[in-house]
Amino acid sequence: MTEIKLYKSNKKAIKVMALCTPFVVLGIFILGKSPLVGWFSIAFFGLAYPVGIYNLLDKRPMLIFNEIGLFDRSTHNEFINWELIKDAYPINISGQKFICLLIDEDFKPSKKKNRFYKSVSKLNEAIGAQELNINLGQVQKIDEVKLTLFILNMAKATKMDRTNLIKASELS
Repeated sequence: MTEIKLYKSNKKAIKVMALCTPFVVLGIFILGKSPLVGWFSIAFFGLAYPVGIYNLLDKRPMLIFNEIGLFDRSTHNEFINWELIKDAYPINISGQKFICLLIDEDFKPSKKKNRFYKSVSKLNEAIGAQELNINLGQVQKIDEVKLTLFILNMAKATKMDRTNLIKASELS
């Protein structure tokens, strides 16, 4: 089966660790004057190291596109079929890039979830997002407009044309 796999960015993991390092060092220097603040700084910003190392060692793909649909490991635990996607659009929320997927009301994940999940999905829609959003924050550098157009083309294509669209794609 022909597919495109997009992976986490190692540069972003290293960047997070590098940006937290001065705060950890500052916390070490503050320990003598204010131990509570120093330990809090070390503990809070020190969490960037295990998270960053996990992201560096995690070699699983974040996004998979194939003839069946798309799989986003951070959003949904199964493939989202192309037939379910009605529309897609890019959105930027506080510097984080997302692709919002507009799907049929009957197939929204909140139909099977509790009241808290349903209220959170309504908050998403209040800020202009959808219930299913693809977070591009950790994915390797990719143009969100090209990816959105690719998703729209795949959703409108026939099963026979999807293989050709994947092969002709410039995403990977």
